[in-house]
Amino acid sequence: MSLKIRFETLDYQTDAVNSVIQVFDGQRIKESNFTITDDAPQGSLFASDGIGIGNRIIINEEQMLKNVAKAQILNGIVPSDSLFGNNAAFPQFNIEMETGTGKTFVYLKTILELHKKYGFTKFVIVVPSVAIKEGVLKTFKITRSYFKKQYSGVIYDMFMFDSSKLDRVRSFAASSTIDIMVTTIQSFNKETNVMNRESDQLSGARPIDLIAETRPIVIIDEPQSVDNTDLAKDALKSLNPSAGFRYSATHRDSTYPKIYQLSAVDAYDNQLVKQIEVAGIEIDEDGNRAHLRLIDVKTGKKGISAKIEVYKKTRNDADKVILNFKAGDDMFTKTKLQVYDEVGFIQDINATPGFESVTFSGKPEKITLESATLEDEATKRAQISKTIEEHLNKELQFKQAGQHIKVLSLFFLDKVENYRIYDDEGNHKLGRYAKIFEEEYNRLINLSKYRELNDVDVPVSEVHDGYFSADGKGKLKDTKGDTVADETTYEMIMENKEGLLTFYDETKHHTAKANKIRFIFSHSALKEGWDNPNVFQIATLIETKDTITKRQKIGRGLRIAVNEDGVRVPGFSVNTLTVMANESYKDFAEGLQKEYEEDGVTFGVFEKNSFATIIVERDEITDELTILGKEKSTVLFNYFKNEGFINNAGRATDKLKQAITDKEIEVPKEFVGVVPQILEVAQSKVKSLEIKDAKDKVEVKVVKEALADDFLELWNKIKYKTTYKINFDSDKLIRYAARGNESFDGIDSIQTHKGTYLYKKGIVEMSQAGIEADESTESSVRVATRGAYKLPDIITFLQNETSLTRKTIVAILQSVNNLDSFKNNPLSYMNQAAKIINAIKNQLIVDGIEYTRTNDEYEQKLFTTETLNAYLGEKGNAVKADETKHKTVYNYVVTDSTIEKEFARKAEKDENVKFYIKLPDWFKIRTPLGPYNPDWAILYEKDDEQHLYFIVETKGDVSFEQLRPHERAKILAGEKHFKAVDTDIRFRRASDEAEIRS
Repeated sequence: MSLKIRFETLDYQTDAVNSVIQVFDGQRIKESNFTITDDAPQGSLFASDGIGIGNRIIINEEQMLKNVAKAQILNGIVPSDSLFGNNAAFPQFNIEMETGTGKTFVYLKTILELHKKYGFTKFVIVVPSVAIKEGVLKTFKITRSYFKKQYSGVIYDMFMFDSSKLDRVRSFAASSTIDIMVTTIQSFNKETNVMNRESDQLSGARPIDLIAETRPIVIIDEPQSVDNTDLAKDALKSLNPSAGFRYSATHRDSTYPKIYQLSAVDAYDNQLVKQIEVAGIEIDEDGNRAHLRLIDVKTGKKGISAKIEVYKKTRNDADKVILNFKAGDDMFTKTKLQVYDEVGFIQDINATPGFESVTFSGKPEKITLESATLEDEATKRAQISKTIEEHLNKELQFKQAGQHIKVLSLFFLDKVENYRIYDDEGNHKLGRYAKIFEEEYNRLINLSKYRELNDVDVPVSEVHDGYFSADGKGKLKDTKGDTVADETTYEMIMENKEGLLTFYDETKHHTAKANKIRFIFSHSALKEGWDNPNVFQIATLIETKDTITKRQKIGRGLRIAVNEDGVRVPGFSVNTLTVMANESYKDFAEGLQKEYEEDGVTFGVFEKNSFATIIVERDEITDELTILGKEKSTVLFNYFKNEGFINNAGRATDKLKQAITDKEIEVPKEFVGVVPQILEVAQSKVKSLEIKDAKDKVEVKVVKEALADDFLELWNKIKYKTTYKINFDSDKLIRYAARGNESFDGIDSIQTHKGTYLYKKGIVEMSQAGIEADESTESSVRVATRGAYKLPDIITFLQNETSLTRKTIVAILQSVNNLDSFKNNPLSYMNQAAKIINAIKNQLIVDGIEYTRTNDEYEQKLFTTETLNAYLGEKGNAVKADETKHKTVYNYVVTDSTIEKEFARKAEKDENVKFYIKLPDWFKIRTPLGPYNPDWAILYEKDDEQHLYFIVETKGDVSFEQLRPHERAKILAGEKHFKAVDTDIRFRRASDEAEIRS
């Protein structure tokens, strides 16, 4: 027997209900009667009197607007000036509730409260799709016993409008009890709809007219998809509503008065929905295959172009990127990777809808939106495997904690054939992803780690099932999610809801099949109107263009989980939804924020009404609230803009961030009493308070008196330039590159792994300022062995990367013994080999370099002509110099790091430091590896008479081995330069000023 979800009205849901009840404050219970028909057929329910019963509102618009304003103020919403948004013919109100917080439950409770308080009996719920219609009916069924207890057995009914059962419309019109009709907007938005035609079943009346006579209160579920056309707005008007209440997570039309809001940020902050954790599979240092994924084809002013995901060479390896291509583009030239040589150039791009493709001169011949490479197949296996692993870990977590919560995972597919295929006789078999699932599940569930799990002995074929539409023979088929064929699929999903939440018990023979299912495969077309509170993992295995949005994906699993008794189990420690995305967690977070913004949600932007709901006064007797209001909020907004607290785009400047940090801000006199509230609003809009304080910015000046004796003594030691020549030993290079030396490992040490996939996860943090994701874990993923790579031209590659001759490269490769590692992962091997050769080459160059001092000098006058700025304070980048001591060139020493800043402070205090210079950017030493700019020049006095001259390189870790080989070599070259300039100069690497004395 399946569990029953236990309901309780939560505080925020009560607030949402009360916001609607407040609208009709002052209304008395009063019904309205009307005549249905004078010639009702014999035996009809209405043959006796033909009287219909409707709603009647007796409060006027002025009173209703006052009621609305009161509800808005209580909910922190700017009061509206009108009841009618967007030229509406009847009062309509927005109620904003984040997905997964129970908006259907809320408006069903609202209906019962409206009847209890005001006697309203006629309600019409208008939905945009079959999916949402089925969801409404399911919620009605599972909440019925709860509401009957809450409302003392009140009689109420709900029906789905059915054009073949118009008598039900007649009974709706005549019913004296609460009656609720649910209909899609498509059922009455055209003149040809049965609802808009005269009917013999209704004695010649139109169904729409009978409904209109009842003056129903209309509930609009997801209005952005219901009345988004003029035709739809006219259809709603034809219902002749008393009032309309619009429920959605995101209202695109904000002209309607909003009376309640529970935004995504509110829901997240109060842990009313699951926390989102985004995971992704990224390949580590691949690029050994010509990965090609067609993302999109567009026709624009410059012709036809295609967006293709490819690997592109980076400095260290190769990264997946999406590039724009046009006909004639050479794939090797665009990617800089040899593996694309065999692909050739783009011969043609086809932009015909449904036939989008790109044709190449080489192999593969063509790619389409549905193409998948071998690597993509391996990625999908890794996604499936990690989803199963996350699922089993969650089961283990709950079991060990004694929490009886059944865990569900959801896989989205875009083609039925990837889950189920059929032979010529109609017998079904596993599709490729179902096959991969069973292989990976069997491998993981048999690990000793998972032995204690509840369902470990259930056959793999019984732990997963598919939610797809079927034809008349029961064969699964692809659909669009809004067809008649999909209706039975949504019914199946809703009917199985409780069974999916119940653990399978093999001792009970009546246990339903759904109780065994823990993994659900669903068509991506089924993207709204259904969810399950115990979906903890969602994976996207879509191959074509992803039509299901990020918000729709997470919406299937946002609801707070329930245990085996049907009781909600709140808290992020339980409620974390892991989304296995087709991208990095950071890209997912950025994309999710973009979707919110496209739906009208603004993050981090100040508007004229941003301060309007600040409470100025509360009447202790009446509990009436006085708020700042729109007019004064606009004054404050304009002040912020004029004073530079916000920029022209409405975003906070450093000046405002500093005010938030200091917890004080200058405002006009009339706002002084609400400064804390102003700063609270401001902080909610700001992502980061890391700033450089503008008031701490100062212009650095030369201390002319310092440019005298001590300065000149030091400067005359270091001011000379040099030339160099190189003596290079090629035999040593070949030997060291292959075998290594005391400083570096050789190419023989390279070990590679084939196709390593990295699994990265990040928690999505949501605030008024925006959506961000921070990496929490990273691990490697086991994937099946793939075919051998086609080996690239390693000699040419290493020639290009090292600038050595072909003869030298060949000699090095002939000396190594691990070319099998090259075959295992060519690009990784080549990149590591190039780094080793360059490190050895640089070392030998430096070993063989000879500097000679010239008569050319660095220009002393640049000290007096350079313009520098410094930032002061703890977060600044400068140290104030004591100008009376004349120990350095400027009045402020501008530094590049915390270590340098501390070094300057100590140099200022050290009596033995006679003079020190933070060497400027223009003091560059020529080396074969590029220019080198040392950090400090110091004149140091020892024993009151001996002067020492230092060039100091400040590093956090002075261990030479910790430096990058290229940087290490430049420092060594710099050291040789100064030895050639003057033998008295000593070179030091130090992390602390005290170290220069040793």
